[in-house]
Amino acid sequence: MQQDVKCWSFLKPVPVLGFPEEERRMSQKQLKEAFISNLNGTSLLEITAGLSLPPLCLLCRGLLLILYYLHHGKPVSSRTYSLLLDFLVLVSPLLFSCTVLSPILYFIPAILAAFCAGIFSKIYSQTRREARAPFGQIVKEFQKACLDPECIPAITVFRVYVNVLTSISILAVDFPQYPRRFAKAETYGTGAMDFGVGAFIFGNALVCPEVRQKAHGTQPRFSSLARQVFSVWPLVSLGAGRLLSVKSIEYHEHTSEYGVHWNFFFTLALVRLAASLLLAVFPKHKAWLVALAVAVPYQLLLSTTSLKAFILHGSDGRGSRLGFLDANREGLFSLFGYLAIYLASVQVGLWLLQRRSSVRGWLGALGGLALAVVVLPVLLQLCQACTEPVSRRVANLPFCAWVLSHCLLLLGFFVLADLALLFTKLLVKGSSVPCCWKVVQPPDSGKKHGMEAEPVGRQDKLSQLCLISAINKNQLLFFLLANVMTGAVNILIDTIHSKAAFALCVLHLYMFLNCLIMYVLHARNIVLKFW
Repeated sequence: MQQDVKCWSFLKPVPVLGFPEEERRMSQKQLKEAFISNLNGTSLLEITAGLSLPPLCLLCRGLLLILYYLHHGKPVSSRTYSLLLDFLVLVSPLLFSCTVLSPILYFIPAILAAFCAGIFSKIYSQTRREARAPFGQIVKEFQKACLDPECIPAITVFRVYVNVLTSISILAVDFPQYPRRFAKAETYGTGAMDFGVGAFIFGNALVCPEVRQKAHGTQPRFSSLARQVFSVWPLVSLGAGRLLSVKSIEYHEHTSEYGVHWNFFFTLALVRLAASLLLAVFPKHKAWLVALAVAVPYQLLLSTTSLKAFILHGSDGRGSRLGFLDANREGLFSLFGYLAIYLASVQVGLWLLQRRSSVRGWLGALGGLALAVVVLPVLLQLCQACTEPVSRRVANLPFCAWVLSHCLLLLGFFVLADLALLFTKLLVKGSSVPCCWKVVQPPDSGKKHGMEAEPVGRQDKLSQLCLISAINKNQLLFFLLANVMTGAVNILIDTIHSKAAFALCVLHLYMFLNCLIMYVLHARNIVLKFW
C-alpha cells in the first residue's frame, strides 16, 4: 500500500478545453466522478502523521491562551477574537495540511511540536521565577491533582475533530489541490477519507445510550433500543433527502462507495439500531466479543465464498446493478464491518467512562491506550497476511482493525494533549482553557507551589467562547450544513480546474461560514435537536 514517488505530485485533471461548450457542460458530472474514482489510498505512516495534527493544534491553542493570561492577567474576553483564534489555530492548519502543504506533511507535526515546546518553555521560565519550585516537585503535585470524573474532554474533542476533518475533506476532495491518495480508495487501500468513515462510526459509539446508561445507573434492557429507534429517524430522513436531491439534480456520485440508492446516513442509522438490538440481548460489557462474532464470520464468508466477488463485481461479474440488493451491495454488506467497529467502540466507551478522578488514573489509562495502539497494528498485519488488504468497500476484518487502531491512537493523542494542558494550567495560577479537564484539588496540595484548583464557574464561562463546544452542541447540523454547502459549491464552481489560491479561499470561506453559524447558535444557547 506504499505509494511511489508519484504520490507527491498532484493529479492533473483531464483537459476538456477542446470540447464544445454544451458538450463540456454535459461532461462535468462524468469528469468529477472520474476525478474521485480508481484511487489506491496512501500509507499508514502518512495517515498517522496526519492524525497527530489535531492534538497538536489543540495543544497550541491552549498554550496560547495560557500565555495570554500570563501576560494580561485575564482570559480572552472578546468573542470575535476567540472565534478567530480558534479557527486559525484549530481548523486552518488542517486545511492547509491536506491541500497545498501535503507534500511536506511529515514535517508539519515537528514544526507544530517545536512551536508548542517554545510556548511552554516561555510559560515555565516565567512561572519558575515566581514559584521557585523544583520541576520534580511540580510533577508530583501534578500527579496528585484530582479531576472531575464526569468530564472527559478527549471524547468531545475526538468527535468534533472527526466532524471537522470530514467536512473539510468532502469538499476539498473535489479540488486538485487535495492529493488523490487522501481520497477514498476504490477497492483496496487506506485513504484518509476511508479512515474518516470508520472514525465517524467510532465517535458515535463512544456516546451511544448503552455507554451513557452506565454513567447514570441501571435502566431497563430494551430502553436503549427504544431510544435509538426514536433518535435515528433524522438520519433516515437525511439519507432520503440526500438520495432525492442527488438524483433530481444529477449530482456526481461515486456509486462503488455505497451503491445506487444507499448512503452513509442510512448506514449509520441501521448500524445504531442493530447494535442496540444486539446489546439488548447480550451483556454490554462483552460488546467486544459480539464485535468479533460479527466481524470474523463475515470475513470468513468473504474469503471462502463468492460474496466478495458479488460485492465487487455484481451478480453478472461485470458490475451489474440489477435489483435493490445488487444495486446497493456495497452499502448493505459493509454494514457488518461497520457494526463490528461500532460494537468494539462501545467497549472502548465503557472503559473510558470508568471512574478516574486523578491524573495518575488517566496516566494509567493512557498506558492502556498505548498498549492497544501497539497490539492492534500487529493484528492488522496478521489479518492482511492471512486474508486480504484493507478494504473500506467491503468493510473487511483488516479495515475494522485499522480503523480501531488509528481511532485509539487519535484518542490517545488527545488525552496526552489534555494532560499537557492541565500541567501547564496548574503552573499558571487562575488560568483556564476551554474544553479541558476541570481540576478539583485537595486544599493542601497546591498552595505551597502556586498550584490551585480552577474556579468552577470559569469553565462554564469559557465554554461559551469555544468553537469546539459550539460544534459539539450541534454536530449533526454542522455535518448537514457541510454537505449542503459542498453541493452548492460543486454546482456553482468548476472545482477540478481551480487554481490553488482560489481553492484555498473557497475552502476557508466554506469552513469559516459553517463554524460561524455554530458559534452564533452556541452563543445564543440554541441547540437544534428535537428528537
